[in-house]
Amino acid sequence: MNERTRYARPESEGRCHCTELRKASRRISQLYDTALAPSGLKTTQRAILAEIGRSEPTTVGALADALVMDAGGLAHTLKPLTREKMVAIAVDPQDRRNRLISLTPLGRSRLRESDALWEAAQRSFEAAFGATESEDLRKVMQFLAANDFTETFETALASTSRSGRGLNKPRRMKIKLEKI
Repeated sequence: MNERTRYARPESEGRCHCTELRKASRRISQLYDTALAPSGLKTTQRAILAEIGRSEPTTVGALADALVMDAGGLAHTLKPLTREKMVAIAVDPQDRRNRLISLTPLGRSRLRESDALWEAAQRSFEAAFGATESEDLRKVMQFLAANDFTETFETALASTSRSGRGLNKPRRMKIKLEKI
């Protein structure tokens, strides 16, 4: 563990859900990046390769949707994978406006080589956080990334803007985390 990931600063705790989620995401990404370092892949690169492998060939738009990224950010992240010949991008013969993304044999091999490192990171996360808590957290994160949550959030935000006061209580998620 390096100096920047050694200590969390409890005095920096805040009430902003977004800030706390981003801090947690950065911390977990740092830990996974360290675990994946021997493969030469970053967590984001491995996630992209894995998603392409599950859905190839895929378009930039479909891949961006699956990863909850904007297409421009995804295109930027794809550049080194393309340059290193792990990903191939070709014109879609059905619709020449689209580009089809697929794994190259090298990309498939690098993804496979990173599997054991990723599994070790997963086991380490569960050892540190708890297996049941990890599963519950994954469900919460899947809910937060889902379109239903986005629609509920946007509806609540619009009603707050119109009323100029506190949020109305829209439908809530059913997942309940006990004690963390």
